[in-house]
Amino acid sequence: MILEFTASPGFDFITRFSQQINVPIRDNFLEIPKQMGEGYVRKVGFGEDFKLTIHRYTLKEDLIIRRNPAATSNNVRTIFFYSNKEDFEVRYNNEENIPFSQKNDSSILLSTNDLSTEIRFPAGSNIQYVVVGITADRLRSVLSIEKPNITLKTITAENASFLFFENLDPEMQLLLKNIVSVDMNNSLNNFYVQIKVQELMYLLFSKLSLRENTTFRNINSNDAEKLLVIRNEILIDLSSPPVLSELAVIASMSETKLKQLFKQTFGDSIYNYYQKARMEEAAFLLKQAKHSVSEVGYELGFSNLSHFSRLFEKQYGLTPKKFSYTL
Repeated sequence: MILEFTASPGFDFITRFSQQINVPIRDNFLEIPKQMGEGYVRKVGFGEDFKLTIHRYTLKEDLIIRRNPAATSNNVRTIFFYSNKEDFEVRYNNEENIPFSQKNDSSILLSTNDLSTEIRFPAGSNIQYVVVGITADRLRSVLSIEKPNITLKTITAENASFLFFENLDPEMQLLLKNIVSVDMNNSLNNFYVQIKVQELMYLLFSKLSLRENTTFRNINSNDAEKLLVIRNEILIDLSSPPVLSELAVIASMSETKLKQLFKQTFGDSIYNYYQKARMEEAAFLLKQAKHSVSEVGYELGFSNLSHFSRLFEKQYGLTPKKFSYTL
């Protein structure tokens, strides 16, 4: 099933979904019919300028959610909080599918609505995510920061165009689980959800506030698509370090532009991002209890296991050997 829409002012996702599957909405709640799967989509509003859509369902066929860019700027920021262990892919401009997160880790995508995106969920996936739609004005009011860094200034500025990624850490995953599981039949639970969503946003913007103050560069859909391609190139083979000149050719960008946009979008340099992903992969493999420390190190391209151990301990506070014992 393909659900396509344009992110124009006044757009309501649950209404569009209802029209697509020909199922009525009752009290901002859309139940998935049994012939399609199970679960629901729920809309929760905290005013016209701050809304939440909760998705929790499993479908019998693939679901593709395709967002076309808004023709005019509407200053709505979309924050996509996704927590799942199922496969999930996002792509820009109908290019090759790109994994949204390495090893299905949970992730956050924050963007303006002038970028086109396509998100694909395979049939049988346990889909669980929330989407926050909030205007720049309301966001500035919610954050109330006197001296924001460049990243937060950009996010709350008028007529900006951006894409930012962050990881969804365990504390945020627990909050997200609470939000999607709440029983909205209790009249106070709208208030409860608003508190939890703002707590989730607090944790996100706390991370974003730590990013370096560097010159911001507007991004377009083509740039966004290329950055996701580059991210995939980095993650596809963690045994080999990325070569900047080769990545720049793939992205059709200068090395300077690629370095700047990558760090702006993902919050770290290409090489540091690669090294962190390498250690995350090591932790993932060690958790499987099927790999020894040496096997993991060699698989990830380390000829010097002491170097591997030092990098791993720097990221996780434990050596790989001690980490494997704690599982």
